[in-house]
Amino acid sequence: MFDRQYIRNFGIIAHIDHGKSTLADRLLEHSGAISKREMRAQFLDDMDLEREMGITIKANRATVRHMHNGKEYMLNLLDTPGHVDFHYEVSRALAACDGVLLLVDATQGVQAQTVANAYIAVESNAEIILVINKIDLPSAHPEEIALEVEQVLGLAADEAIFTSAKTGEGLDELLAAVCERIPAPEGNPNAPLRALVYDAKHDPHRGVVSHIRVIDGVVKKGDKVRMMAAEREYNVTEVGKFKPKPTAVSDMAAGEVGYLFAGIKTLADVNIGDTITLASNPATDALPGYQPPNQMVFCDFYPGPGTETAALREAMEELWVNDCSFTYEPVTSDALGIGFRCGFLGLLHMKIIQERLERESDVNVVQTAPTVTYEIELNDGSVQYIQSPSEMPDPSTILEIREPYCSANIIVPADFIGAVLQMSLDRRGEHVKTEYLSPSRVMITFNFPLGEIIYDFYDKLKSATKGYGTVDYDITGFIGGDLVKLDILVNAVKVDALSVIVHREKSVFRGRRLVARLRKEIDRHMFEIPIQAAVGAKIIARETIRAFRKNVTAKCYGGDITRKRKLLEKQKEGKRRMKNVGNVEIPQEAFMSILDPGD
Repeated sequence: MFDRQYIRNFGIIAHIDHGKSTLADRLLEHSGAISKREMRAQFLDDMDLEREMGITIKANRATVRHMHNGKEYMLNLLDTPGHVDFHYEVSRALAACDGVLLLVDATQGVQAQTVANAYIAVESNAEIILVINKIDLPSAHPEEIALEVEQVLGLAADEAIFTSAKTGEGLDELLAAVCERIPAPEGNPNAPLRALVYDAKHDPHRGVVSHIRVIDGVVKKGDKVRMMAAEREYNVTEVGKFKPKPTAVSDMAAGEVGYLFAGIKTLADVNIGDTITLASNPATDALPGYQPPNQMVFCDFYPGPGTETAALREAMEELWVNDCSFTYEPVTSDALGIGFRCGFLGLLHMKIIQERLERESDVNVVQTAPTVTYEIELNDGSVQYIQSPSEMPDPSTILEIREPYCSANIIVPADFIGAVLQMSLDRRGEHVKTEYLSPSRVMITFNFPLGEIIYDFYDKLKSATKGYGTVDYDITGFIGGDLVKLDILVNAVKVDALSVIVHREKSVFRGRRLVARLRKEIDRHMFEIPIQAAVGAKIIARETIRAFRKNVTAKCYGGDITRKRKLLEKQKEGKRRMKNVGNVEIPQEAFMSILDPGD
């Protein structure tokens, strides 16, 4: 059993691209956990998508040994995601840590997720070590950045550690700080077992691997354990550490972090945040656990060309077994058939799920426009929540429609304040405050309707600020507004998947732009296709896709004019009949064309 006073559990948190995964690589290399021959970039990121996109999606962990002042320390390291969509992954991982390394880029300074992640660490009561990274870059100014962090977050600039995760400079000082400044884990190895399940993955051969932090007691192979929330019992078949490859050990005691196999078949049987205890000597109180992640973005997935509904359902079940942070339920559309309404943590999460479905399960997916959850109060006083415009009840029964609002912190160079303020006000943002982080950088706080910023606000912000703007948001609740359902009719048939909920002031503008874009996306047919936007029974915009034309009189050379008229009348009648029975093929691009609120 390893002496608890020499164990250090810590995470690495930072904004996107500030060097978390690179620093984790250097720490693994420096400690000798992996050889130079085995080394590769983003070593802990084991998903192909993570490597291709250059981001961390799931929190990763590793256990290494390090000598400091003649003593051997066990360092349990967690590398966390930086994107706002995976905010919950960070908070979950930090519950297994006693301290964090807060990385800040020496060229970019404090960014939106830097602030958000620092607040998570403070709420977790974790010791924060400020690390100024990328000091090897020519444009780095680490001393100024350290003072900026001190002004914004109150972390002492003179205690900051300057490193380069790329070259390894400053790693010895960083590891010394981890050993000296991060507290040893608390806990009693002689008390009844209490272990926190902070993550879980599905192994196709062995079932579920539970990632645990042992708070009290000891767990070893052969123990019969009980999941306190799920109220199920299992026999432990293996306990181990990530070194960084899974390595079995004889036992894990209070303060240690590792994994546990216990013959659990599916992820549905494991509650993240559950407490594991011994069946023979159970603990009396469970650990606090976690709030389940809230899905913020919803859209429908339908089988695309060459894909059956059964194949899509099977692919979703398989993916859900490995990532239960998204939800899905069956839904039917007149235009698209049987599909699934899926809930995601954000737009990037949605993109990743779609990519994994198509890549790992070889299915084609038709995806509708993402929407957010709306709260609807009916005339009888009852409240219901809808995730899709197609679920909207009869307008005559609605007392009020409320949309989700969020508080957003936008950090930009001072030169771009005007452009950002204008862009935010155009999206019905309410300005709260403006703070200067330094003479050249500003943090602006806005309250936004979530539906106005969820799609492309980040991209537009990057364009408006030449790549320097960042944004982070937190959901604050539902607020009532003058909202209406905007229906799209293609060939006089209402297409549920193209409906959107918009503010009444923007409905005409949005309707006109929508039908204009759909006209470009939908191919011409043998008959004329009207595309209309409607609020209730009122048509507010229309575009028409002209039919293909064929000169049926080309074969007539002179002669009786009535013969030509008969042919033209016959053609007209055929087109009228075709329009009544013909189906309009709507491509995937048409569904995605309604994403841009600016349009």
